[in-house]
Amino acid sequence: MNSDDNYQQLSSIQHFAFCRRQWALIHIEQQWAENLRTVEGELLHEKVHDVFADDKRRGVITVRAMAISSKALRVSGQCDVVEFIPDEDGITLNGHKGKFKVYPVEYKHGEPKEDQVDILQLVAQAICLEEMLCCKIDEGAIFYEKIRRRQRVEITDLLRKQVSDMFAEMNELMNRHYTPRVKPSKCCNACSLKNLCLPKLLRNKSVSAYISQYIADEGG
Repeated sequence: MNSDDNYQQLSSIQHFAFCRRQWALIHIEQQWAENLRTVEGELLHEKVHDVFADDKRRGVITVRAMAISSKALRVSGQCDVVEFIPDEDGITLNGHKGKFKVYPVEYKHGEPKEDQVDILQLVAQAICLEEMLCCKIDEGAIFYEKIRRRQRVEITDLLRKQVSDMFAEMNELMNRHYTPRVKPSKCCNACSLKNLCLPKLLRNKSVSAYISQYIADEGG
């Protein structure tokens, strides 16, 4: 994370969009559990980031594992891939002739989702890149390993506002150290934290408080 006043992790917007309670358990209470989906996703990102240096083919400059941040969102993280595509209306890059359009590409293990979770993460990356490079990004893409295909994503002002509002809410909850309560749903079955969340037992308690009480009871 960025050391400047506890920036949020950029990837945390996926947890937040999926479930605010899951986000709080991971990023406020520091609880975590692996499942098959999280392990497969980590392996894919390691593969994508394996080539850390810049790559240039047919005029397109490809940068992997690019560190990014935004003071406006108070967030930092990495882009899986950023492509700089020759474009007369683009930006200049040190050490390279011509101008380039900035095109972020996020890699995901599975297939396109019905919700906007993956899209919101890509938009957050675009906002960071726009702030850092003083440019406007109209679109990016998400590459899904399961279908071996890219899904084009239009970066709209509506999506930018949605992402901005989410990070503002995350920062507010983080400052309050507050873990939201949520109603159990079918999404809980896909959650790697379903055995830690215990929504029926915890009620107003935090997971960390529940575990501490459990340990104390066992020791007694």
